[in-house]
Amino acid sequence: MEAYRGDSYGEAFADVYDEWYRDLDDLGSVVAFVTGELASSSEGTGRGNPALLELGVGTGRLALPFATAGWRVTGIDSSRAMLDRLAAKDPSTTVTAVLGDMVDDMPSGSFDVVLAGYNTIFNVLTAERQRELFRRVAGVLAPGGCFVVEAFVPDDPPRTGSDLTVRSIAANAVVLHASVHEPDHQRAHGQFIEITEAGGVRLRPWSIRYAGPAELDEMAAAAGMALSTRVASTDRAAFDDESSHHIAVYRMSAQ
Repeated sequence: MEAYRGDSYGEAFADVYDEWYRDLDDLGSVVAFVTGELASSSEGTGRGNPALLELGVGTGRLALPFATAGWRVTGIDSSRAMLDRLAAKDPSTTVTAVLGDMVDDMPSGSFDVVLAGYNTIFNVLTAERQRELFRRVAGVLAPGGCFVVEAFVPDDPPRTGSDLTVRSIAANAVVLHASVHEPDHQRAHGQFIEITEAGGVRLRPWSIRYAGPAELDEMAAAAGMALSTRVASTDRAAFDDESSHHIAVYRMSAQ
């Protein structure tokens, strides 16, 4: 998408993100799932105040519940607008916020868990950059730590062409969703087009490069990590051929 930048999504969605996506996950279930995965590692059992790095932390939808549960949380995001929303909700700075690109500006340190929630990994727009992200994550994981990735499973066969749908409609506003799908490049991009009686037209662009579970597993393996868990949801529903999304947990290989 022409003129789309690393911070375009965050700058466009910061003011509506919490409203539009507040029901994405049972947040308590997410915290319990990640805590359980860390505890299942021999090195991870018995740790107090484990360290979490969230990629694409946004407004703190996931990061703040982890901080409340006693985790030491660092979050990185390329959008100043998103981090300003996080700061407004977190005046005591329980989450250490880093403004930067999740690949190029990966925070240094030793993290028990690195988390990429709700398709965040697909915001990295090339296969090469996604592979580099896995390598950078491997470099900051503590012994026994894990990389938790939540993502949708691409359609098979993949979607192609363009779509225009209605996201929401009210007496004084309508939100349309226009999208274009390019399966040859595993790319999709689009706009949420918000039309209000008072404010006119507001465009909210997005762009992703998607990958299936097998490709993500290959990227992890190339970075020295191996799949330890794959489920369809944080309540550990079984993942199968009918699953529309998955949560994958990768750990550093023993050798």
